[in-house]
Amino acid sequence: MNNHVRKRFLFAILSLTLIGHMTIAATVQAQLPDPDGKPADMTKKVQVFIIMGQSNTLEMGKVAGGEGSLEHAVKNENLYPFMIDDAGNWTKRQDVRNLHVMGSGGPGKVRLMRDDWLTVSGGKIGIETGIGHQLGNALDAPVLILKSAIGNRSLGWDLLPPNSPSYEFTDTKSGKTFVYAGYGQSPDKWEKGTEPTPIGWKAGVQYDGDVARAQDVLKDIGKYYPGATEYEVAGFLWWQGDKDRYNAGHASKYEENLNNLIAALRKEFNAPKAKFVCATLGQTSMENAKGNEKLILDAMLAISDAKKYPHLKGDVATVYTNPLSMGSASNGHYGGNAKTYMNVGLGMGKAMVELLKK
Repeated sequence: MNNHVRKRFLFAILSLTLIGHMTIAATVQAQLPDPDGKPADMTKKVQVFIIMGQSNTLEMGKVAGGEGSLEHAVKNENLYPFMIDDAGNWTKRQDVRNLHVMGSGGPGKVRLMRDDWLTVSGGKIGIETGIGHQLGNALDAPVLILKSAIGNRSLGWDLLPPNSPSYEFTDTKSGKTFVYAGYGQSPDKWEKGTEPTPIGWKAGVQYDGDVARAQDVLKDIGKYYPGATEYEVAGFLWWQGDKDRYNAGHASKYEENLNNLIAALRKEFNAPKAKFVCATLGQTSMENAKGNEKLILDAMLAISDAKKYPHLKGDVATVYTNPLSMGSASNGHYGGNAKTYMNVGLGMGKAMVELLKK
């Protein structure tokens, strides 16, 4: 018998997850056996989970090297034993498909970055690894982790959902009032009373593109998940906010825009009850948060407050990632530390599983 099957993995990570009206400050335990190598039950619909956000959703955790690499975590720190088999090779899930499409701006621009069964290949990993292992272990149905994301994008501008309107914002330092464009408007902002300078971008252009690229995959589901004929979008996973923290206007509207994003994505993918998991920025702690970062953190925590958003009760969870981050910050991709990406992925996957159980 495989030693790792006998030795079920218990990896406790301090986290705070908000689900509906409940606040749970405890350990999130990932007790994961080795993948059994068997394909999923293809008589069931493919369960699609869409990852969106900015660069921290990309593969940024280093695989090889010294401390901070995945190899070091597994072989020297005895973490994540389900990631390797008895021979020391990376395990591969035959029931979880890992796909990443990327393009800058609107529809029609796409690169296929990843299309494989969930495993470690290449020099980097991302949050999809932990997410995929959690979901693959919990579900009998085939799972597709579909990432449609690129770096350096803000929710308040590039990823603005179509149901977010324009608004005015007064800069506290200059005292000037700026008009921020709503969906489909350009440019990003201009001083009230002046003539705006047109630019070659518009609010929501990256949202349009990321949604379209994911939809194009789903239109041809059998090509990307061998043997699949039917699917349903079961959930969305969102890790973003770094770019918005440099803009006071975007930060101040983050909660409104995040609420609008959930509604827009559910509509775009015809998934009115799809679950939504949001992860906070790792460097931002609840004890010391201030300024724009506090606005974004508070927004992310609020979105899973069932008293404030009763229509989302039991459908939204926020994963507080500060205790899961192993150094650096979101703008430095956490120093490429693979444990950050594994921990956050496992936490987000665990939160999604708990929502699905409800």
